[in-house]
Formats: sequence, C-alpha cells, structure tokens
Amino acid sequence: MTTLSAIDRRIIAATQGGLPLTPAPFAEVAGWLGLTEAQVIDRMEAMQAAGIIRRVALAPNHYALGLVANGMSVWDIEDDRAVDLGAQIGRLEFVSHCYLRPRADGWPYNLFAMIHGHSRAEVEDLRQQIAALLGPACRGQDILYSTRILKKTGLRLTQGGQ
Repeated sequence: MTTLSAIDRRIIAATQGGLPLTPAPFAEVAGWLGLTEAQVIDRMEAMQAAGIIRRVALAPNHYALGLVANGMSVWDIEDDRAVDLGAQIGRLEFVSHCYLRPRADGWPYNLFAMIHGHSRAEVEDLRQQIAALLGPACRGQDILYSTRILKKTGLRLTQGGQ
C-alpha cells in the first residue's frame, strides 16, 4: 500500500471533481495550490506511474450528446482470439469501453463492449457490425440495455484516508 504525500493528497483533492475547463488546466490547479504547473504535472505523472492514478481522461455525458440508447454487449469469444479481437472492438468509434473478463459459472461471455447510439435500433445495427468483425470466433452474444443513469464518480478522498 502506498501512502500519499501531502502534496499528492492536495492535488487529488483539487482534481477529484474534474480538471477545470481552461486552456491550461494544470496551471490553474497549480495556482490554487501554490505550486508550479510543472510540479502538478510531474506529481500526477508519478502517481500514474505508481498506479495511484489510473488515467486522466475526458468523460463525456453521452446522454447530453443524444446517445440515449446504451447497451453492454457481451460476447463468447474463443480464448486464443479474445485479446486481438477485443483490441479491434475497442477501437470502434461507437464503443466507449471494451474489456475481457473471466467466464463465470453459467455465464459464458468473456468480452464486453459498451455500445452507444441514438436509438436501440441503431445500437442493434452497431452490434451486428461487431458480430461481423468477430466472425466465427464468436460462439454466442447478448446485450444488456441501460434502463437508468447511474452516478459516475472517481476516487473521493476523505479526511484521514490514505
């Protein structure tokens, strides 16, 4: 387990709600904390290298963009092809995230890909594109549609926590 330095803790606390939408977000965070932009960037890179921060990424609200039909497509892919095919699926512009998971008892699926579209019909068309790409390496598939928006947040530090 890694203990955060006081500076790292302050940087995380300042950015846990998101980076400011400015041309120089790290400089603005640095100004809030009395640090230099280079210090903030260096510390965030070090925390990422240590595995404390997984990534710094944009998280658009797909509902606000009109992408109101969202389905987690699940695929039973031959294990020896899953990594290569998963990487191809993950690069599709309509897939927001794609990952491999171990099969579970009674659950044959090992590849998961979140598909976003303007309607369920569009999502079904996109799912068929994935099926065509997977071809005979796919032994089964299904889709689980979102029925409500869940609040998504990242790590939130609390007082006294590491």
